[in-house]
Amino acid sequence: MGYFVVINEQGPAWDGKRSMREQKGWNQHAMFMDALEAEHFVVLGGPLGNYPKHRAMLIISAPSEQVLRKRLSEDPWIRDGTLSFVEVYSWQVLLGELQ
Repeated sequence: MGYFVVINEQGPAWDGKRSMREQKGWNQHAMFMDALEAEHFVVLGGPLGNYPKHRAMLIISAPSEQVLRKRLSEDPWIRDGTLSFVEVYSWQVLLGELQ
């Protein structure tokens, strides 16, 4: 199992007039992400600071980038274009511990 850093950004379906929790499909997205966290697939996650567009970062524990992309593509927000993948990095943890 390896660790990955994923950066997602608002997609074409993101409504700039609404906050993150007011976006269409928020409850379904939140339930999906909570389930991934409960499985320890998502280790950490949340929105990033002030960017021109909404961005979020996830720390993922997965056997490969292919598995990671397949699982995250099932997110209702990825499927409907509210979010899109921006960057995926493999990550070698040298300091601290992840459980």
